[in-house]
Amino acid sequence: MTSFPGRVAAIAAIILSATMGQAQESTNRVATLTDWNVFVEESPKECWGVSKPKETVNSRDGQPVSVRRGDIFFFVTFKPGEPPVPSFTGGYPFAPESTVEVVIDGTTFQLFPDGEWAWPGSPEDDATLIAAMKQGTTAVLTGRSGKGTQTIDTFSLRGFTAAMEDAATRCQ
Repeated sequence: MTSFPGRVAAIAAIILSATMGQAQESTNRVATLTDWNVFVEESPKECWGVSKPKETVNSRDGQPVSVRRGDIFFFVTFKPGEPPVPSFTGGYPFAPESTVEVVIDGTTFQLFPDGEWAWPGSPEDDATLIAAMKQGTTAVLTGRSGKGTQTIDTFSLRGFTAAMEDAATRCQ
């Protein structure tokens, strides 16, 4: 996983410009399916579906706080011949030895952070999380920063299944 976060961080910068409406437009976004976007990178071949949160709440000691966060995205990355991998970047370094809780329509999953990124614990967990996302309507991700801030990011899953099918087809 060592090179994966670095590659995804570069991808996040491209996605940020495309999804946040800034002047610089990404050239590799190939589809927008409701609340999810599909991107394709040709060399090496890689496709991903990505979304930004619809709502973000930050708190410390139970009180709302204003904090500066970087990019906040929920991804599923596809590579030819490999199973898809979900990941999340919360826009800050996660607290050491913490987990990120994902709740999809009442079912809870765990992601395991490394720096500013978090992933499920195994390929089986990847598949289970993706299956739940395809059936769900919202994903609520709760993390904790190294500074003790609790973050709750709510993602819509509208368009998720169509985006995953599109990304998978493009990365066969």
